[in-house]
Amino acid sequence: MSTDDTAAADMKRKFKEALEKKNAQQHQGEAHLNGDSAVHGTHGAQTRREFRRKSG
Repeated sequence: MSTDDTAAADMKRKFKEALEKKNAQQHQGEAHLNGDSAVHGTHGAQTRREFRRKSG
């Protein structure tokens, strides 16, 4: 192998390591998607609020 081939292989290896590192960091925050959600249903029906003026 010539120095150009060695340099190219070294550069390719560095880029591959950087890409793997980037992908590992991206997938760290996705762990919550595999678990169970804290929300287990919607709220019940809300009644319409009634606003009244003060008398006096």
